[in-house]
Amino acid sequence: MIDQGIELKDEERTRCEVWTRVMGYHRPVSAFNAGKRAEHAERRYFTETPCDTRTRRPGRAAA
Repeated sequence: MIDQGIELKDEERTRCEVWTRVMGYHRPVSAFNAGKRAEHAERRYFTETPCDTRTRRPGRAAA
């Protein structure tokens, strides 16, 4: 259950540091140069949906 009555002032908030994988290793986005930040902002994200396991036969790979 979420209490909707809690409000934080800006000075009470904790900054969230975002990390991402770049060139095979993880780095904080705050450490990127201007070009890499622009590339990161242009990234597109996707949501993977699980396959329906009822339509697959056991021992067979999905097509």
